[in-house]
Amino acid sequence: MEQERIWTAALVVIGDEILSGRTQDRNIAQLASWLNVQGIRLVEVRVVPDRTEAIVEAVNTLRARNDYLFTTGGIGPTHDDITVDAIAAALGVGVEHHPEALAVLERYYATRGGLTEARARMARVPAGAGLIPNRVSGAPGIRIGNIFIMAGVPHITAGMLDALTGTLEGGRPVVSGTIGCWVAESEVADLLRAAEKSHEGVSIGSYPFFREGRTGANFVVRSPDAALVAACLADLTRELEATGREVFAEGI
Repeated sequence: MEQERIWTAALVVIGDEILSGRTQDRNIAQLASWLNVQGIRLVEVRVVPDRTEAIVEAVNTLRARNDYLFTTGGIGPTHDDITVDAIAAALGVGVEHHPEALAVLERYYATRGGLTEARARMARVPAGAGLIPNRVSGAPGIRIGNIFIMAGVPHITAGMLDALTGTLEGGRPVVSGTIGCWVAESEVADLLRAAEKSHEGVSIGSYPFFREGRTGANFVVRSPDAALVAACLADLTRELEATGREVFAEGI
């Protein structure tokens, strides 16, 4: 049987404020969820500082081994927003003002003090790039090759992802199902391994916790095949119940 094509994506989170802990990143979760619906798997995330060499290395490594690469952060109007310049350097192209981006910003800032030199920086793109619409704050995202350069502010990122919905080629959306059990995961590790092996095409994640003075775990089964997920959950439930344990649908 021909193996199903798996489409992959990586994310580079750019910003000293993330690495310092001053800002907590929320884009990883929302990008992963959005990609799942598009039939694309987020397989790697890097967080890098506002340093050109770090951005260049991450971008060139990850764009080469994935179908898509997303970046968040560093595309604002200030001097330390260097993402566009760094990605242009990674691609070996120059930087230019995109005329459509300039027009968008001129309209947006017409009643907000006008388009200053600093604000015009947000129209700079690697040469040859296209735009990702931004209905929230005017300044568009950027698309060049398989790279998508997006804002770091989560609600602006969400709007850009919405604009991209349905435009990327992918496979079947990944679906998942969850069961929970009051058991230490070490006690059922072999059982989980056997269940994953006997249901080719699924992955099983185990997420232990300690509550109410007891140890438990939730088990998440994922696959592009909904029927396979259901079958694996049913078999896993039966195996756990055969050991005398109560299983909770949807998890604990």
